[in-house]
Amino acid sequence: MAVKIRLRRMGQKKAPFYRIVVADSRSPRDGRFIEEIGTYDPNTDPSTFKVNEELAKKWLANGAQPTEVVSRIFKQTGIVK
Repeated sequence: MAVKIRLRRMGQKKAPFYRIVVADSRSPRDGRFIEEIGTYDPNTDPSTFKVNEELAKKWLANGAQPTEVVSRIFKQTGIVK
């Protein structure tokens, strides 16, 4: 099973809010997920995000692959160098 760390879109039309989740790569974008590890809000200036570092590091150590946007968020928070 390939596990990805990716964004799950929430919020209203034209006002997206994202949750950072760990999910099977075969599941749909807003479908089933394994665990929620943070949030990302691009509507604020500057964009805000909260990430549970312990959970993120645990899943990265177990082999989960972050998407491009999530890896940028991890770099800004200092989880990944």
